[in-house]
Amino acid sequence: MKKITFSLLFASSLAYGQFFERGKTFTKQDTLKGSDTKFRDFWDVKRYDLSVEPDFASKSIKGNNKISFEITKDISNPVFQIDLQKPMKADKIECSFPTVAGFKQDGDFIFISAKKNFKKGEKFTIDVTYSGKPTIAKRAPWDGGWVFTEDEKGNPWMSVADEGIGASVWLPTKDIWSDEPDQGITMKIITPKDLVGIGNGRLISKKEEGNKTAYTWEVKNPINAYSIIPNIGKYVNFKDTYNGEKGKLDLDYWVIDYNLEKAKKQFAQVKPMLAAFEYWFGPYPFYEDSYKLVDSPYLGMEHQSNIAYGNQYMNGYLGSDYSGTGVGLNWDYIIVHESGHEWFANNITAKDQADMWVHEGFTMYSEVLFTEKYMDKKSADIYAQGVQNSISNDVPIIGKYGVRNEGSGDMYPKGASMLHTIRQVIDNDEKFRQILRGLNKDFYHQTVTTEQIEKYISDKSGIDFSSVFNQYLRTTDVPVLEYSQKGNELKFKYSKVVKNFKLPLKVNDEWIKPTEEWQTVKLKNGNSVEFNKNNYIYFRDTN
Repeated sequence: MKKITFSLLFASSLAYGQFFERGKTFTKQDTLKGSDTKFRDFWDVKRYDLSVEPDFASKSIKGNNKISFEITKDISNPVFQIDLQKPMKADKIECSFPTVAGFKQDGDFIFISAKKNFKKGEKFTIDVTYSGKPTIAKRAPWDGGWVFTEDEKGNPWMSVADEGIGASVWLPTKDIWSDEPDQGITMKIITPKDLVGIGNGRLISKKEEGNKTAYTWEVKNPINAYSIIPNIGKYVNFKDTYNGEKGKLDLDYWVIDYNLEKAKKQFAQVKPMLAAFEYWFGPYPFYEDSYKLVDSPYLGMEHQSNIAYGNQYMNGYLGSDYSGTGVGLNWDYIIVHESGHEWFANNITAKDQADMWVHEGFTMYSEVLFTEKYMDKKSADIYAQGVQNSISNDVPIIGKYGVRNEGSGDMYPKGASMLHTIRQVIDNDEKFRQILRGLNKDFYHQTVTTEQIEKYISDKSGIDFSSVFNQYLRTTDVPVLEYSQKGNELKFKYSKVVKNFKLPLKVNDEWIKPTEEWQTVKLKNGNSVEFNKNNYIYFRDTN
């Protein structure tokens, strides 16, 4: 293979167009970040063995990542893409296969031209040594990057949040949601002696290295790249166990030293949370790696077996109720919401960021389900109805595919409201519960598409919800039921709906099946109609 310059590589190999959405232009760079390109589609990551050493004074990091992978199809002289966002840089790359002129780093990407005929099933490694001053988060966790701050006593406190921006903001990786390391990771965190390094999974080694300490953590299960997070600070540890559906689950709590007593009190909510979610969703998906809450210098994130907690030891969402009903003040929002992600985001992960509603819609709905189990169904319905008030209907929930584009923030409340509406139609809570448990069993440790989730719910419920998903996920219109009543005669139809929209409604304990055409039915009595407020639709009396 002749030597390929980077410019020629782009000119000859990348024929990806630009996409446009409400004034936003998606470029070739976005496609490289968000698509399973020809530089990614022939190899499958099996494991990451990485190390990271942050330096608080210079706000820099250095480390290494050994990427183990398997070839998925026969291919000759391919080009591998490794993602590492500037200003981070690769200092050295060693491959267990022959290459042409080493590697080329351009912007946020590293390209390695191989000189070999690969066969499906062969296994190799790419070992990247890296360093630099990573992007600093302006407002973690929403604005991604590293956090170099101090705790209340002035001690260094460091971490990173990178769900949106990508793990490659600091770590050389194959930064696409559809490819998780099937055999897990090890992460060595090197810290000054007076600090502690906390990672995902279980602590398997602690070693003194001169005036530093190396903490090595291991995850045995597949893990999404944005969940791979080091935390460094003045941590102390306490432990507990939970007797769950798969036996004894280790509970591991790491908090800044002065938060210990507050944490022991607040984290008592973990066991009822786990009981509720195992009831609704099935066993906690990562018994092998334990359940862990870690004090975080930002509000929170769902890092797998390493949940970031920063809710200041208050109930609600920093002391307020997201639903506006008061119900949410009865429990800690971050403990419940971020733990719900262990099932939806970490166990079941969207292949593409455009389908992020699978993470956030189900997880916001987990708040409703937790409330129902922890309190009562009436409180859960009140909470669910309150959540509807935060929906903006600005743009569709599903984003653009292949360019790392999220849809509307409505993926949280509108996604949850859609699921609550679907539950009303199924009208059988045990069947609904078994669907949720089935999702987590049948898609266990897998990456999925929206279409897979849609089909599963329709198939298992025996009800075609395709038009319902199209309405709520792919449009900004809220269904409107127009109606008029005269005595026991009810006239009704849908407007603002997709073609052939099918959403049956219960009215005064009777079912109706509205369409876009006017229908008239005679009710059993002439009482004023009462509609189920748990359905996310608008009702318009045309009298």
